[in-house]
Amino acid sequence: MITIIKRLKIKSRAVICTYVLIGCISLSFAQSTEKIPLPTNLEQGYPRLYITQDEKKDLQKTIKKETWAKEVLQGIHDRIDTHVKRHQSDPEWMVSRLQMHWKTKATNIYVNGVNYSHADGEAPVPTVRFVGARDYTTPYGKPNLEDILPYMDDPRGLYLPNRSKEGKPFEWVHPAKTGRIIYSINEEIIGLARDAAFINWLENEEEYAKFSFDIFHKYMEGMSYRSEPIDLLNGHIQTLVGFTNFQVIHENVLIEIAELYDFLHPYIEAKYPQHIAMYDKTIKRWTDQIIKNGVPQNNWNLHQAKIILKAAMVLQDDRFYEDKKGREYYIDYILNVTSARQWSLTKFMDYGYDKENGVWAECPGYSMGVTKDLTHFVEDFNNTFDHNILPYMPIMEDAVKMLPQYLFPNGQTVAFGDSYYGPLSSEPMNDMIRIAQKNNNVELEVEFTALYRLFADNEEGQKKKQRANISSFFASKPLEINPKYKKGNLDDYVTQTFYAPNVSWHVQRMGKGKNGMMVSLNASLGNHMHANGINMELYGKGLVQGSDPGKGAGYLQPVYLEFYSQFPAHNTVMVDGVSSYTEMLSYHAFDLMGQYPISGQKEGYYKDITYSDVYFLEPETRSDQSRLVSIVKTGEETGYYVDIFRSKKQRKGDKFHDYYYHNLGQTMKVMDADGNPLTLLPSEEMGFAGGHLYALDYMWDKKSVKLEGDYQAEWKIDMPDGEDDIFMNLWMKGTEGREVFSIKSPPNKGFKGNHGLPYDVDKAPYLTLTARQHGEAWEHPFVSVYEPFTSSKGKSIEKISSFEDQNNSKGFVGLNITHTSGRKDLVFSTVNNQTATYGEVSTNATYALIGTEKNENVVLFMGNGTQLKTKDLVIASVEKGNVVLEQKDGKLYLHNEVPVSITQNGKSQQFKVGGFRAVDIE
Repeated sequence: MITIIKRLKIKSRAVICTYVLIGCISLSFAQSTEKIPLPTNLEQGYPRLYITQDEKKDLQKTIKKETWAKEVLQGIHDRIDTHVKRHQSDPEWMVSRLQMHWKTKATNIYVNGVNYSHADGEAPVPTVRFVGARDYTTPYGKPNLEDILPYMDDPRGLYLPNRSKEGKPFEWVHPAKTGRIIYSINEEIIGLARDAAFINWLENEEEYAKFSFDIFHKYMEGMSYRSEPIDLLNGHIQTLVGFTNFQVIHENVLIEIAELYDFLHPYIEAKYPQHIAMYDKTIKRWTDQIIKNGVPQNNWNLHQAKIILKAAMVLQDDRFYEDKKGREYYIDYILNVTSARQWSLTKFMDYGYDKENGVWAECPGYSMGVTKDLTHFVEDFNNTFDHNILPYMPIMEDAVKMLPQYLFPNGQTVAFGDSYYGPLSSEPMNDMIRIAQKNNNVELEVEFTALYRLFADNEEGQKKKQRANISSFFASKPLEINPKYKKGNLDDYVTQTFYAPNVSWHVQRMGKGKNGMMVSLNASLGNHMHANGINMELYGKGLVQGSDPGKGAGYLQPVYLEFYSQFPAHNTVMVDGVSSYTEMLSYHAFDLMGQYPISGQKEGYYKDITYSDVYFLEPETRSDQSRLVSIVKTGEETGYYVDIFRSKKQRKGDKFHDYYYHNLGQTMKVMDADGNPLTLLPSEEMGFAGGHLYALDYMWDKKSVKLEGDYQAEWKIDMPDGEDDIFMNLWMKGTEGREVFSIKSPPNKGFKGNHGLPYDVDKAPYLTLTARQHGEAWEHPFVSVYEPFTSSKGKSIEKISSFEDQNNSKGFVGLNITHTSGRKDLVFSTVNNQTATYGEVSTNATYALIGTEKNENVVLFMGNGTQLKTKDLVIASVEKGNVVLEQKDGKLYLHNEVPVSITQNGKSQQFKVGGFRAVDIE
């Protein structure tokens, strides 16, 4: 591949438009208000997207010499030769299988919201049909080409196989029930025509050109008479529709049309020049429709731009058209013009990225995808124009370097919102290395090689078989890694805490691999988010045990809208059975009230305790919600999570608050504090009946028990023989008005591919514990301690009990946690600046922990407080803040984010703000 690229000097003209588009992005950070200039070296001849006429001989030589190139070409021939041969004797066979209004020749398309309705009007030629529905879910299948009825235009609809019935019989069905089948059939046929156009250009075999032209002309002639679809509801869909699809971002067939036109253009010029004006006009109208509609504030803007610019690049220059709308016009539109539904890329970048941390304002799956697309653009721009625009886009370096912050200790990414669990893609780092190498930027190359090798060392030297696609001839050469540049350390890229306010996401982590710990909290700010309140993902013993269930189905499916995107599907608290708000693009963030250590801090802190304290206003019931989550590491392989969730309605009148927790596992058992099974009886209390969310009726096998004592739940992931079983134990403090439910929820759809789980998690019930607090849950909060463990090691926590504040403060939480190692932890959490006392310990901190080891070593943690007092040590400050004081082997160690006074044995000393260090009290 290296030699072919050097020999051909092929530049990926297919993305020339994309390269220019990046110029727009770059200057958004260059503090320049000047108009972004258009490139001056645009190719005038055809083809031009992937290769030029002058480079044809080099490609032919490569195919003759290189095995991989022969295989790609043969694969293309294998796909199309049968059809081309048939076309010589039966030129109508393939053309007649296009999905057209063959008889009615309709020009006007009407949709009823998200479904096709009907068509009317009459053109002098057959016209292209519109897709059946925005939601692609359908029981009907796309038939093989030979099974498609020729010239299918029947008032009964389409004749398709019904996959839901035995034998998959063919039936007549209205287009509205066929999903994207109409579009898919046309896209497949246009793809074959595109391949044939390429073969004709490469091998000068006219039968391929004839095959391609007959399909292309019939389709484009029909499209030239088509008008913009009309939404009978006059709703949001009217702002999204393209000429073939309900969403302009799915008009990818226009990319294939552009590629076909590019390779076939010399043939058309020679044989059918009279049609060129019609083809160009149709492409321009189609492009205008994509500009006119869409959604600019998310990844749609990028997808639209890629289609628009590919189409624009097969047009002639502005001067060739009476309206002066040619290549330059459309490129300039993307670069420099912002309209209602198609923003310039400068505005797009400025809108989406947090300039402090490089996080894109969508859920993780979409955020990572946008960053990957943009680094591809920068690299392609650099290769095509020999111009490095990365220095004008400093946010991109931060955007790539922050990607590891999405990782759990097992290497899977967080997956809140419409995301999936899986590995981190190394492609953005790959792009950054290529840019550095091309521009001799050693510093940049070293930096991103270190990051890249953390995720892609196992890919080095592997040769991937090229697909039998035209684009395979023009792929970039394999990345060459300089062996002198070493693999980086993951700790250089991930931090103990990380906060991204533009997506309302906070993460705490400790350690790596199986014994690492991590908790991720998110609210609902940004795009592709769910209505989930303060949602939690929880890691334990190598797996994301308390995982998000994914989106479950298509965005328009009831199970997505009514369950997977709603509160009960998440690890959160729902109020009165009705908590909800707009999913997808959502504006409901939490406020970060406290954290330790500071987000992004890499050194100078105590490493065995973290916490976060967030506040959320639940809008449906106008409820105050507060969640405090802490990780406490007690040994190399041991540790636990503390979760304190308070919730109350501002206007009072609380009916109940439900704490949901879902965990992986084939079995779940609910027990009392001593480990004895609780008797839960079938219950109908948690359901839609009573005016609650539909989501509750998607859950089943609901059983409950009312109790005031402490209780436990334990999930077991039954691993294959020879492997440790994995558990999560949840202890919860009992209180007056508490009811506990065991529930089966719809399957977790958040995992794809090789997820390392020993059962079909996407088919099995997602086992759920729900704690219902009748009345408010602020003075009677949900207090939980989670401990992940394995069958071979067992639990490290021996006993947990709660205690009350001797001052009788409301809403106080006190825990006494005893470990098998002999360690004892006291946990305090106060509200409203109250001082709580238990024995010889008192504090007014939002969160405090006193951990005493068997050898009398002790750690005192004060989170967002001004006082923490024990028998032997006193921490005091004027200003609220976080302080850690460790007494270990007779020495004191201190980290204080605010000035403090430390008292020991009657001696006091003031300390200025400082990182974790040894101190003396003199």
